[in-house]
Formats: sequence, C-alpha cells, structure tokens
Amino acid sequence: MARFQRSTVPRLFNTFYSNKTTPSSSSSLTAALILGNFEVRHFSAGNVARAKDDKEPWWKESMDRLRNIGISAHIDSGKTTLTERILYYTGRIHEIHEVRGRDGVGAKMDSMDLEREKGITIQSAATYCTWKDYQINIIDTPGHVDFTIEVERALRVLDGAILVLCSVGGVQSQSITVDRQMRRYEVPRLAFINKLDRMGADPWKVLNQARSKLRHHSAAVQVPIGLEENFLGLIDLVQLKAYYFHGSSGEKVVVEEIPADMEAMVAEKRRELIEMVSEVDDKLAEAFLNDEPISSADLEEAVRRATIARKFVPVFMGSAFKNKGVQPLLNGVLRYLPCPIEVSNYALDQTKKEEKVMLSGTPDGPLVALAFKLEEGRFGQLTYLRVYEGVIRKGDFIVNINTGKKIKVPRLVRMHSDEMEDIQEAHAGQIVAVFGVDCASGDTFTNGSVKYTMTSMNVPEPVMSLAVQPVSKDSGGQFSKALNRFQREDPTFRVGLDAESGQTIISGMGELHLDIYVERIRREYKVDATVGKPRVNFRETITQRAEFDYLHKKQSGGQGQYGRVCGYVEPLPPGSPIKFEFENMIVGQAIPSNFIPAIEKGFKEAANSGSLIGHPVENIQIVLTDGASHAVDSSELAFKLAAIYAFRQCYSAARPVILEPIMLVELKVPTEFQGTVAGDINKRKGVIVGNDQDGDDSVITANVPLNNMFGYSTALRSMTQGKGEFTMEYKEHSPVPQDVQMQLVNTHNANKAAE
Repeated sequence: MARFQRSTVPRLFNTFYSNKTTPSSSSSLTAALILGNFEVRHFSAGNVARAKDDKEPWWKESMDRLRNIGISAHIDSGKTTLTERILYYTGRIHEIHEVRGRDGVGAKMDSMDLEREKGITIQSAATYCTWKDYQINIIDTPGHVDFTIEVERALRVLDGAILVLCSVGGVQSQSITVDRQMRRYEVPRLAFINKLDRMGADPWKVLNQARSKLRHHSAAVQVPIGLEENFLGLIDLVQLKAYYFHGSSGEKVVVEEIPADMEAMVAEKRRELIEMVSEVDDKLAEAFLNDEPISSADLEEAVRRATIARKFVPVFMGSAFKNKGVQPLLNGVLRYLPCPIEVSNYALDQTKKEEKVMLSGTPDGPLVALAFKLEEGRFGQLTYLRVYEGVIRKGDFIVNINTGKKIKVPRLVRMHSDEMEDIQEAHAGQIVAVFGVDCASGDTFTNGSVKYTMTSMNVPEPVMSLAVQPVSKDSGGQFSKALNRFQREDPTFRVGLDAESGQTIISGMGELHLDIYVERIRREYKVDATVGKPRVNFRETITQRAEFDYLHKKQSGGQGQYGRVCGYVEPLPPGSPIKFEFENMIVGQAIPSNFIPAIEKGFKEAANSGSLIGHPVENIQIVLTDGASHAVDSSELAFKLAAIYAFRQCYSAARPVILEPIMLVELKVPTEFQGTVAGDINKRKGVIVGNDQDGDDSVITANVPLNNMFGYSTALRSMTQGKGEFTMEYKEHSPVPQDVQMQLVNTHNANKAAE
C-alpha cells in the first residue's frame, strides 16, 4: 500500500492556534463529532486545495483534528504503561493501574498472558481519546503474529505511529522488525525514548543506535533535565521552553524558562535538529544556509513536512512510569503526525483487474470502508471499520464487495477500550464498529456505486496442515466455535475434515501461524487440543498421455450396472490457470448425453486422491472419445463407477509424479553468519536465487521445499544468535526428485498397510 504526502493539502499549523481562541466553535465541533449531527453538503474535490479564506467544506476542520496512530515497540519497552498514561491524561480512565501493580487490577489495556506474546493487547482493536479538541484513535498493532494478513491490515489502518524505545535496552531485535514493517507500509512515525528514570539510561546512545541500526534520519526534539533518579523534566527544542510535571500523577505541566546551566547544550542540540531537518526540507535549508533566524513556527512546520514525507523521525523522551513526558508526546502526535487527508490510500478496482485507484479520503466521495478486525462481543460479532471515503450512517444499506451481499447497518458505535457509545454516522478517516454484520476480516464495504476493495482478493493458498482434536469430548462445541471464528478473522486459515481418518485438519501459512491458533484455542476458549504431525500439502500430476477403455458390468439379479468409457488423459500445458479439465468428444449417441455429467463427476472424484500417495491430482485433462451403454442396465451410478475405475486403470501408465510446495524464503541475517546460513539452505535442498547487501545485513533469497523447512525458525535463531529473521511465502508446486518420490510412496504404502 503506497502512501505519499498529499501536497495539495497545504496544512498550516496556525489553524491550530487560531482555533484555540474560539472555544465555542471547537466545543460545538466536539459536540457534533460525538452526536454525529453533521450537515452534509456536496462539494467538488477541488475545495480541498482552496485557500483558507474561501468557504471550506464542512468536514475540513473535523478531518484536520483526527489522528489514527499505533504504538509499537520491543517487548517490555513500556508500551502498555505509555498507553495507560495517555488514556489517563486524556480523561478516558480516571485512575492509573500499573502493569504488575500491587493492587492486582492490572493496566486497562492488558488482557491475560497473551500480553507477553502479542506486544500490546488493547482489549479492543481501537480505543479513542480526545486531546485539545483533537480526536486520537489508538489502534492495536499486533506484534509479530507471523507475517499473517492481520498484521498488514492493522498497519493499513494507521496513518502514523509511535515507536517506543527503552533508554537502557536501546534498539532491540523486535524494534528492528516493527520498524521494518512500518517502513514496508510507509507509515510516518515518531520515536519515544522511554524509561529515562532507570539506572544506566542514555538517550543519546539510543538515538545513535536508531540512526545506525534502523537507518533513521532522526534528531531529538527534546532534551532531558537530569537522568536516572535526577530526571526532573524536559526542554522542548522547538518552542525553547522547559516542562516540569507536578501533581500525584504528573497531570500538572508547569512551563518555565530554560535553566541557565543547560543553555549551551540546548543551543547545540537545537542546531543539530535544524541541520538534520534542513537536509530533507528545502524551505528550512534555505533559511539555514542564509543564516536567517529560525522561529519556532518555521521549525515546527519543517519537522511536520519532513515527518509526513517519511524523511525524518522526531525523537521524544520521557518516563511513562514516572508520569513525565507523556503530554508533550501527545502534543507531538497532533503537531507532527498526519491527519487522514494527508495520507494517500489506494483501493483496487475489481472491475478493471485490480487496477490501483487513489482515494480522495474525503466524506464527499462514495463510501469505502475496510473491516480490519472482528471481535466476539456480548451482542454478537463486532466488526471494526476504518472509513476511507464517504459517510456511513446507521440504517444505510452497504454492499460487501468480497461476497456481493447487501446489508443494512443495524447499529453504529464508537469504542473506548471495552465500553461503547452509539453514534448516528461516521465520515472518512474515522474508526467505528458495527454490530450484526456478517463478514470476514479484510472485507471491503461500499455504498454499491463502486467495486473497490482495499486489499487484494487473491488469498494465498495454505501450504501446511495439522491434524487437531480436542482432548475431552465435552469441549467439541467450543472447539468448533473457535475454528469458525478464526476462519472468519483470517482468510489464510482453513479448516477441513480428512475423509479417511475423520480428523479435523487446519491449514495455514506456516508452522508459527498454526501454532499461534492452537495456542489461542487454549487461551481464549479454554480447550486443550492435541496436535498431530505437520503435513505438507503435496499434489500429484501426470507427465504423459495415456489411453483408457474400461467396461463396468455387474449383474446380480434385478437391474444390473453397465457402462463403458473410452478416451485418454493428458497433462495440461504448463502455466494453465485451471487444474482439471473434462472434454466430451463423443460423436453421436454412444453414451446418452444425460450420463455425461455423472462421468465427469466420477473422474473429478477419482482425481481427488492419486494412487501414489493419496493427494489430489492436478493439471490434468480428460477427453472422452467413445463408450457404450445398455438400454436397461445403464445408470448414472454405473457410469460414475466406470469413470473412477478407468482413471485408476490408466493413471500409472501416464507416468505420475509428486509435486511439493516450494517456498520463496527471504532471510535477513548479519553478514558474519552469511556462510553458515547459505550452507544450511543448500543442506535443505534449497536453491539460492539472490544475495544482496543491506547495510550490515545480508538479504538472501532462496527457493526451498516446504518439507525441509520444519523447525527452521529455531535453527535460524541458533545459527545467528537470534539476530536472523526470515519470511516465507508460497511460490509454486514443482516435481520432487525421484529418490524423494520413492521414499514418499513407500511411507504412504506402509501407513496404509498398518491401518
């Protein structure tokens, strides 16, 4: 998803100050936001770029006062504590509870043990708060749920993000991963160096690490007054003011002049900030090179422009636990992160083969909304929607593009953690939840006038399966409820039934993907499940043409069975979009036409399990050339059975081969481990197709059979001291070597004999 700065929206920050002098207008706006009683006027998109004194569209101010942000970081950098403080200072919650507090309440955002795995676990996908008449939606950004579609959707919904770094731990492995994801989805971000009250806190070391390890073009916009136990407050380098935090929970922010003993350091750090921003912002560079004095307003606008263009990362500081530095960070979110109309979002037009279409992001266009998260609420399924364009109203009819169903919006709510408030309508840029709408995660809703989807509808095929079953017989209901819910949430997760063994088979995108779901069944539904051995989804195919001529005849008193089919099977040409083709080339009425569908059904059924290892046969064309029927004894069943036996008869003559899934594996490892990792890939019968250098890391691309990739994440960690990471996606099915084929066939036959 590409996002670019929208140059057509001249975003002058002085609107923020000019609006502060008219509290009546801002309070009426807040009332309008809460009650949803907006007056709808139609206007042309050209209005956005018009001058300030021209009559602005009704939505302009409310869009400017909206931020959709995510907070993400390495585990234990203090995300949950920071979110807790943000909710407290914005009035969402009225008392602070610590993550591991003695009162046993736990932070508002924490839920159970999954906290430790998922980074932040906000009980809902989005909680919203108000700061200085601005609305901020804080969206739960999943940690590292293994490269599934869900992570992409959460990042898709963000317009900006806060990357939290620990002042002692610095840039850790997960910080690098999170930052890489933000870069991939082109999310503008601020950095917040937390825990300045800890022993050994060194924000300047962390800033240098962010520049070297994360390749951030960044500079501090604040300087701490004292560190560790002497950490008293912060100096804002843009406004040149000192901030101290008083009161039992740091709620009183006292603004003072800069202490005399710190003036030299402040001047040096401010110059460094101006230099760094000048490198990426031409307007500021001009003033800097001409030695003109740079005012606070000029510097602020330049930092904003550079941040939104993703060329610069402003660094904030503080200690969330000691209640210091959170309010200036919130001001930074308003000042430097983009509002929804400053970010470009693209939709895919389904009528034009998924051609990219840029959305205007204004409430004036047709409705386009993305369901990015589902939750089982007390009143049924709760669907979180991010509205990208247009207006959604309670009682409206909306169309689910992915399924084509038309549905009515029964109830529209805005979420605060786990409480909700009913609203009548919501416009572009907002995040709302709807009840009673049956859909899957990632579905796109429109008002029916356009056929846009926000994400591609091509869901990758699952590559790995596991057999699962609940330990106790009684928990079957909860077990199936969990599987149904996960299937709706994640389109890459499939559930099927193995006809032979009667086991439930779950399929997904890799080992970790399925492990996480088994773990979630245990945690969220309290169902212990036993997991079978992972199974790779092999396929079979044929390599040459083979004839068949089979007569199925059975006479056992009464009406018999009679059916004869003749023809040939042959492989489809490579790259063919269809996997199975049946062609009837009989001239005349050798077989009555009403029996032809039964023959096709028989061949399809037979192709469901090949005779080599019992996996489906694909890329196969069956041509029927002749046959015979009996006036009395021929029936649909007789011809279906004839087709099944004919397929089995000619299958071995068509030289069948086994196809295995080949994965495109991309590894990112520090250069010193490159040799070891490449050697290991060769050992796993992988083919290295690319090797690039990215800073201190080597990026290796390889095609490796999935069957040889089990347990790879553990192996990679031990080879690279935990510094390597890999992504794996399905590429194609390709024939296995002859020795592997023999081995697979022998194993299959042995298992069959044992049963």
